[in-house]
Amino acid sequence: MENNLIDKPIIQCSNCVLDSGDDSSLSFNEKGVCNYCVTYYQKYGVIKELAVRQEELQQIINSIKEDGKSKKYDALLGVSGGVDSTYMALRAKEFGLRVLLVHFDNGWNSELAVSNIENIVNKTGFDLYTYVVNWDEFKDLQLSYIKAGVLDLEIPTDHGFIAVLYKIAYKYKIKHILTGHNFQTESILPKSMRWSKMDVANITDIHKTHGSKKLETFKLLGFARLNFYKMIMKFKFHNLLEFMDYNKEEVKSIITSKLGWRDYGGKHYESIFTRFYQGYILPVKFGVDKRKAHLSNLICSGQMTKEQALLELQKPAYEEKQLQEDRNYFLKKLGLSENEFEKIMAQKPVSHLNYKSYETGLYRKHENFMQFIRPITKLLKIIKVK
Repeated sequence: MENNLIDKPIIQCSNCVLDSGDDSSLSFNEKGVCNYCVTYYQKYGVIKELAVRQEELQQIINSIKEDGKSKKYDALLGVSGGVDSTYMALRAKEFGLRVLLVHFDNGWNSELAVSNIENIVNKTGFDLYTYVVNWDEFKDLQLSYIKAGVLDLEIPTDHGFIAVLYKIAYKYKIKHILTGHNFQTESILPKSMRWSKMDVANITDIHKTHGSKKLETFKLLGFARLNFYKMIMKFKFHNLLEFMDYNKEEVKSIITSKLGWRDYGGKHYESIFTRFYQGYILPVKFGVDKRKAHLSNLICSGQMTKEQALLELQKPAYEEKQLQEDRNYFLKKLGLSENEFEKIMAQKPVSHLNYKSYETGLYRKHENFMQFIRPITKLLKIIKVK
């Protein structure tokens, strides 16, 4: 029987560098523009005038300062040593905010990341709270994900960081949490390249199946706790960079000059684990080149042409010497032999849905609850305004 999937041609977006091989659900309009670009331009194509955005930004800053009047800090900011959070720290200082910096130390920081964070603290004068997760616990959880064969190996770090931000916000009763997230460079990321960071059912089942250590210092942000933080404590996340003209290369120049920041070579490559995962494991085991999503964001935000992005993709994701160094470090730190790692890499990828998930069956309770509560929340807001 003929396999039509094998013969199906790969179609690339006429605007960005994503193609149908990156996401089987990719669709195109009559001009050959993919649905991700169409959505980006529909949502962000007509950006409010800078003066209007700055006015809205100032209103948010004033609100944050008002809520922080009787407290030591106005807001939290998670920092990794990367571009976005570093620039957000600089701008927060310029806004006159009293910020508590929070770092989630999972044992994978590069020397550059540590140096960049130290420079942020020294130059801004902000206090730093570093949460160190027990390495044996975190190693066991990461190994669980690697053995499970699922795609998104970043979930332990991303989920752990969010949980710690909420934990510290609750401890110090800080209502506002600043982020380095921005639509300009982070809107396009196909689901084929990621999984929900808040799928606690998935996390616990993967760890239960493949792990052995009890998670104590690694905090899980379960359904009840997450909604307590959001709806009872009313902690708010703010993506303030979205109210600014945010150009990645210009920002790098600014933070290099003002904060002594040093470049680490790739998006989120401040972590050795992330660098090896995105640069080697994703493309080799899963056939995913995450650079294509990152570059497509830059194309849509006008910071790069498609031609420039295609030239960038022709470059190797890894320098050979760095790859070998990171591979050796990765295996040694996780206690994996070359043979064990090669067997894992050779195994067929496994869907996250092979494990319990908030997206299936009874575990859809989180989304079902949110669908139920959203209209009630909106109604209460309308009543309050009236």
